[in-house]
Amino acid sequence: IVYFSPSKKKKKKKKTKKKKNNNLINPLAWISPVMRNRESLKNKENSEDNEYREKIHEENVSNQQGNLSGDYKNVFILFLLYLLQGIPLGMGGSIPMILQNKNISYKDQAMFSLVFWPFSLKLLWAPIVDALFFQKMGRRKSWLIPVQYLIGIFMLILSLNIDTILESELPNVIFLTVIFFLLNFLAATQDIVVDGWALTMLQKRNVGYGSTCNSVGQTAGYFLGNVILLAFSSPDFCNKYLRTIPQNQGIITIGGFLFVWGILFFIITSLVWIFKSEKEENDKEQDSIMGTYLKLFKIVKLPAVQQIVIVLLTVKVGFAATDAVTGLKLIEAGVSKETLSFLAVPLVPLQIILPLAISHFTAGPRPLDLFIKAIPFRLVMGLVFAALVYWTSTFSNTNTEGFPYYYYGIILFAYAMHQIALYTMFVAIMGFFARVSDPTIGGTYMTMLNTISNLGGRWPETLILWLVDPLTSKQCVVSGMGTSDCSNAELIKKCTNAGGKCVTQVDGYYVETAICTALGFLWLIWRRQSLKQLQSMKESAWKIK
Repeated sequence: IVYFSPSKKKKKKKKTKKKKNNNLINPLAWISPVMRNRESLKNKENSEDNEYREKIHEENVSNQQGNLSGDYKNVFILFLLYLLQGIPLGMGGSIPMILQNKNISYKDQAMFSLVFWPFSLKLLWAPIVDALFFQKMGRRKSWLIPVQYLIGIFMLILSLNIDTILESELPNVIFLTVIFFLLNFLAATQDIVVDGWALTMLQKRNVGYGSTCNSVGQTAGYFLGNVILLAFSSPDFCNKYLRTIPQNQGIITIGGFLFVWGILFFIITSLVWIFKSEKEENDKEQDSIMGTYLKLFKIVKLPAVQQIVIVLLTVKVGFAATDAVTGLKLIEAGVSKETLSFLAVPLVPLQIILPLAISHFTAGPRPLDLFIKAIPFRLVMGLVFAALVYWTSTFSNTNTEGFPYYYYGIILFAYAMHQIALYTMFVAIMGFFARVSDPTIGGTYMTMLNTISNLGGRWPETLILWLVDPLTSKQCVVSGMGTSDCSNAELIKKCTNAGGKCVTQVDGYYVETAICTALGFLWLIWRRQSLKQLQSMKESAWKIK
């Protein structure tokens, strides 16, 4: 409350009549609309003062509500850039499903899983992307333009022979791994650039829409590169749902899909380069490359951070068999890859609602309590999926007409339950990261913890995929000739040519599921108390000096 003496008050009135464009804040702008109307009825002022008050009120409301006025074009550009980012990610997710029908080994699947590692390691080169640029071209466009042109070039080159590679009896997995690793490396670099550009491209009040563009755009791109690609390149799907006259190929080919998106990458990148200007950024608060790496080193040296790093790198071991192998085993048991990918569509609304619902319970001072409670449920869901895979294999052996609708309903319900456990853990750990991150370096802190969390999910999945074959025992049964080994693709082909049948005696997937589940419960006994202690630590334990 500000008090004025009577003499000063009169002078103030005279000044306000003479100077209408001063910088004084109108106190009526902060009063509720009803109170403001009552006040204006009691003290009528001239029309110019009324317009001035209404203008200030509109600006206050606009700032509080996050008006997108002036940012619609920027939101569309960000959505488009994130959509482009999702295309190579979606294609990387579809290739393992295609390869699974080619009887390739799980060691080859483990090799191809390396293509997803760049997004788990991008923190290693993110400081370089933020610090090095051409002044005339702009901080973000210096990286965005060449990176997206390179992605387009890779897609155009790959479109020439991708169909031949995938249609061969034994696809060249090493070549596919190298190409898609480079594609995802470029996509991860583009992600670093676009995340940084979103902070300056949008007006300050609308910066929060950047994360929305990220999630929606990347999801849409992944959907196009995975679900749509698998469905419309599948002859079975197209003949069943889209054609009256059956044909031997889908409506689109993978090579054609890559060619079209390679051209679109060139067109969109050129348009952004020519027509989208970049705002100048304030470099005064920008750390040097060495400064950023030194800051990360100081964070990792904190005892509390070392404890959470151990948790993040080991907690997902118990879920690795379920997350990495279950989908491939369902395809091996007879579920079509396009049908399996389409099962993700009904789960999209659930994936949107779950974070909003769960965040209500993780907003307090102990978000890891919910994290701990979700672990046993997710481990049990691993056993449920193993039972479903076994049921699917026996079901497909006794039913030649395909799976009934109730089967897909059961699979969908199981996936929904798994998503609840997964998102509960995800939202809880994100809430914990937000609570402990040092606000003075919040961006670097959060990025580091997220990167370690992603890495903690990648390495167990790659290892588990590699171990499926050594833990599996298969025998070729030929009538009148006894049995022989058929543990790899070449031996399976040899067995088939001899008129035999390859029979699985011990499936490594079930062995891994049992081992991972046991390790998961042992991990929970080992780390439960330390998790509770981590969220009870003082804020100073998480801050660097």
